[in-house]
Amino acid sequence: MAIDTPAAINTLVIYEVFVRNHGPNGTFADVTADLPRIKALGADVVWLMPIHPSGHIKRKGTAGSPYAIADYRAVNPAYGTEADFQQLTDAAHRLGLKVMIDVVFNHTAPDSVLARQHPDWFYHDPIGRPAPRVADWSDVVDLRHGHPALTDYLIESLLKWVRLGVDGFRCDVASLVPLDFWRQARAAVAEVKPRFIWLAESVHLQFVRHIRQRGYIAHADAELYAAFDLTYDYDIHDEWRACVAGQLPLAGYARMLEFQEGIYPANFAKLRFVENHDQPRIVSLTPTLAQAQCWTALAAFLPGAFLIYAGQEAALAHLPTLFEPDPIDWPAGEPPFSDFLRRLAALKKDPAVVTGQFELSAGDSHFEACWQGASSVLVGLFNVRGGSGVVAVPLPDGRYTNLLNDSPVMVTRGMLALPPEPVIIRREA
Repeated sequence: MAIDTPAAINTLVIYEVFVRNHGPNGTFADVTADLPRIKALGADVVWLMPIHPSGHIKRKGTAGSPYAIADYRAVNPAYGTEADFQQLTDAAHRLGLKVMIDVVFNHTAPDSVLARQHPDWFYHDPIGRPAPRVADWSDVVDLRHGHPALTDYLIESLLKWVRLGVDGFRCDVASLVPLDFWRQARAAVAEVKPRFIWLAESVHLQFVRHIRQRGYIAHADAELYAAFDLTYDYDIHDEWRACVAGQLPLAGYARMLEFQEGIYPANFAKLRFVENHDQPRIVSLTPTLAQAQCWTALAAFLPGAFLIYAGQEAALAHLPTLFEPDPIDWPAGEPPFSDFLRRLAALKKDPAVVTGQFELSAGDSHFEACWQGASSVLVGLFNVRGGSGVVAVPLPDGRYTNLLNDSPVMVTRGMLALPPEPVIIRREA
């Protein structure tokens, strides 16, 4: 049975931060100083990628992956102290921001506290050594869930951060951790903080099949809604990437979005994004910035929470590495996509989006979407393939304003000239 996910989950704007690479010093203090700008961008939640120390054995790169965690109950000393983290959380709350941290309970670093003290809590290779189930994840060893003492340890670790003011967890490869554990963890956290956000990094369908074929647990997204408010959009990500690359008709992606509506609980919520720490920057995938904006605007306009990965507002093509210090190359002054993202974030709270009905259709080069509210209608055109010509729109003739840049938009005889940039228009009912 699905949990009772609040409808407001679908209006969230989540801003993802890799502390090591966010500011000049790679510290909590850098992020704290940037919180007013992040809030002004329209974010509701700041998601901090793992804040814990990384392991040293089998480390990838000089800094190590933040997902190869050495101690779930400590902070990375390179980021600052626990008091510095508390100051970040307190500052976020004063601004009206929630704080989400990464939870990585599928695996630890080979030299983690748990691997040293409880090697029996891990999967083992044929000669009895703790090991990962995915060969490419060579810098980690996988936890074997089912030990009551392990469950207690992990849940108490979560509660430490809840008591320090954390408002949500993004759970790494949540599909590979038993659902019974997530249910127990959610119930325990709810006793301390009932209004809490649970985001599952659900995985690609081919990865689910691969893990299952090897005899291990891999939960489908539909199962995860028994414990999580939000799941990743990876279930249809391959189709999205094929559309971005021009290898699949746009109608194929529209069909997959419709498919989601038929296979998940009625109140399901997805995390929509065009980039994150594991996926390429959108401007590296499209031939023009206008097309990057169109894909971004479509993602924000879809039902579901919307993710901004730090640096996206600067229209950067470089994706920071997970394994080396690689600070974001922030431009002087306000990043160029800031106003664009700010307007998209504001539209997530528009009454037509919050309570309206959503429809989407696909042409050869563009998507047309509509939010039908009680008192207004929002119509969006997203020219993701740089097409030209005129398209029919469900609007009376007249002069309108593009809510994304205040430019005028003319509808004549029910037709609109398809511009290269995304267009969202409001019509009062």
